[in-house]
Amino acid sequence: MKKLFLILLISMANFLFAGNDPYIKITVAKDGSGDFTSIQKAINSIRDLGAEEALILIKSGTYHEKVMIPSSKHKITLEGENKDNTIITNNDFSGKPDSFNEKMTTFNSYTLLVMGDDIKISNITIQNTSCNEGQAVSLHVEGDRFIIKNSIISGCQDTVYAATNHSRQYFENCLIEGTTDFIFGQATVVFKNCTIKSLADSFITAAATEADRKYGFVFFDCTLTAKEGITKVYLGRPWRPYAKTVFINTEMGKHILPEGWNPWKGDKMFPDKEKTAYYAEFGSKGEGGNTLKRVNWSHQLTKKDLKNYTPEKIFDGWNPQHK
Repeated sequence: MKKLFLILLISMANFLFAGNDPYIKITVAKDGSGDFTSIQKAINSIRDLGAEEALILIKSGTYHEKVMIPSSKHKITLEGENKDNTIITNNDFSGKPDSFNEKMTTFNSYTLLVMGDDIKISNITIQNTSCNEGQAVSLHVEGDRFIIKNSIISGCQDTVYAATNHSRQYFENCLIEGTTDFIFGQATVVFKNCTIKSLADSFITAAATEADRKYGFVFFDCTLTAKEGITKVYLGRPWRPYAKTVFINTEMGKHILPEGWNPWKGDKMFPDKEKTAYYAEFGSKGEGGNTLKRVNWSHQLTKKDLKNYTPEKIFDGWNPQHK
């Protein structure tokens, strides 16, 4: 009887915890030692709208691919062997002729496009090697509840496109580098413990938050660095009138300009964006963290304000830090 009870107990435990394991594991390897040599082919092989997580393990190597995770594929994890040696790379840019001899735009210049929900990425470098040829996106995300950790996103202009009004995105322990507006879009995004590296005298963020959203881009405990010789960088400028960007407890290098923020004058469709944009800081530190000369239309948060800046509140109930 005791043996039967033990068997039932083990079976019940296996049933309860089965959902924590991926239902399928696929390995991608350039040398042919895995299930696929192509990341895209591995993604294509996964069942549409699968019930549980599908895990794609990517061995070290440089994958010259333009990768898309369509909306029909969800709950996929891409896990690289090593972020420095597991590289997805492409070189498309706005204005480049595509296979139909039509000019590409910012919105299809991506190296990796994520349209599915509940996609996770870790230990991978995503790069667009095109520079000074036009907008060239490395990572373009439209899906909801997107998580990327311990990764490198590298490009020049428009490196990360955090797209769509209903997308919630979480970046942790990532290096993001670029030249102009290299973190941009409409999504609600949290950056935690990330290093943000400016490669040119320009603008870091260009949020396009829509009027109905309380939050846009929120940076926690990040570090803002720059390539040698870079001395004039703005924290952000509003791509659209209701842009929202907040830096909390961020280390800012001397490349950050004292005024901090730029109003993006000269946009004929939206001439006075500084009247509606919301830009704020709390606890900025480092040589670029002195807020005394910030533009008068930006804000300094109080400790009391911080209670409104938790993952659950920013993401309306979703907490990506919970496993």
